[in-house]
Amino acid sequence: MNQYLVVGIVFIVVIALLATNKKLVETLKNIYKIEELRKRVLYTIGLLLVYRLGSFVVIPGINPNALGEGSAYASQLEGNGLLGLLNVFSGGAFGNAAIFALGVMPYITASIIIQLMGMMIPYFQKMQKEGESGRRKMNQWTRFLTIGVLILQGPAYIANLYHQVPGAFVYGNSFGFVAYATTILIAGTMFIMWLGEKITDKGIGNGISLIIMIGIVARLPHALLAEVNARFQTASGSAIMLILELILLFLVFMATIALVQAVRKVPVQYAKRIVGNKQYGGVRQYIPLKMNAANVMPIIFAQALMFIPALFSGTAFAAAFSSMTGFWYNFTLAVLVIAFTYFYTAIIINPQMMADDMKRNGGFIPGVKPGKQTVNYIDTIMTRITLPGSFFLAIVAILPALAMKFLGIQQSFAYFYGGTSLLIMVGVVLDTLKQIESYLLMRHYDGLMKTGRIQGRH
Repeated sequence: MNQYLVVGIVFIVVIALLATNKKLVETLKNIYKIEELRKRVLYTIGLLLVYRLGSFVVIPGINPNALGEGSAYASQLEGNGLLGLLNVFSGGAFGNAAIFALGVMPYITASIIIQLMGMMIPYFQKMQKEGESGRRKMNQWTRFLTIGVLILQGPAYIANLYHQVPGAFVYGNSFGFVAYATTILIAGTMFIMWLGEKITDKGIGNGISLIIMIGIVARLPHALLAEVNARFQTASGSAIMLILELILLFLVFMATIALVQAVRKVPVQYAKRIVGNKQYGGVRQYIPLKMNAANVMPIIFAQALMFIPALFSGTAFAAAFSSMTGFWYNFTLAVLVIAFTYFYTAIIINPQMMADDMKRNGGFIPGVKPGKQTVNYIDTIMTRITLPGSFFLAIVAILPALAMKFLGIQQSFAYFYGGTSLLIMVGVVLDTLKQIESYLLMRHYDGLMKTGRIQGRH
């Protein structure tokens, strides 16, 4: 019972610190006073609860008792990095064989494909420039592609489940069962997408991002308890080591927030224009260039490529990349993250378009001539700030492996020390808090911070 006592004490201390924070209590009162904000927050919480309940509704025809700890399926999730990550993103629904097992990852995959097509195919490039109508068409294409991805992933998920625990299939693995189970998985993911859109429209924050974040955070208590058990069941484990791990996790969170928030402000001066009796322009503004403009995408692309060696099982090449804590695995992952950071930043940041927009609106960077020199200036700045950003992102990508190898942290808990999980949590929380703060400031209340404002992602 010692491990449960430690977890209880940790949560009690956190709750006590929050309860004694006068600024937090006052902010919660202000949120409650604003009717629109209160309704949006409660609406968001309600739909997120619906999502979490669906994560425990098992596909009809699957025996959930056969999927518990000690089963071959549970061992596969613990030993396979990709499947374990999918289980984290789905909030455990992947491991529960729930109707929401595939989560929103097929939608994310389809969104990435459509985004890349929008950069390479003229038809999609034209849609991107059509404004709101183009955005609706792109969303429709994304939904259709999501269904296509689900049609491929659904049977693959059922086949893997049957291979690991055939005894869990109450009615066998016939074609009819695969067809209706796939239909349920497709309906589950589409329902999650609908929840995300409703949260975005009538709630607070970005719905899809919040659903992913809630799925990740939902695994934190389970992962923390597993880590506590591991520490108290080994001779070298102790409460002091656990406290050091939590302190290190806090420092990693702070460093990641600094990475997400870091921007280089490029001053832009706009020429004065007189229209009637009014003067426009003549003020100095800033273009915020993010140090980590690519956000989490380089890690996602790099991790996807890191599973290619598994296709050559039985070879020395596959053996060198078989362990997530191995040197060659993490070295290659870090190099890929750095390369993809530059690649993706070059795709989403277009200095030529920025320079043309400034010239069209009568703006210029002080000391830099409009045109090609402005393009070169912005490109040089992006190259310089992307270098430290890419190295920091590479460190974040391999932090879970370092935590497992050098600190002996359990894999489920190590996911929170870096990688996509950490960046998604930090980014989504900052975005949501920024929206709440905008409501408070609009009603002439204080913001969420004692000094300054939350920047969020641009």
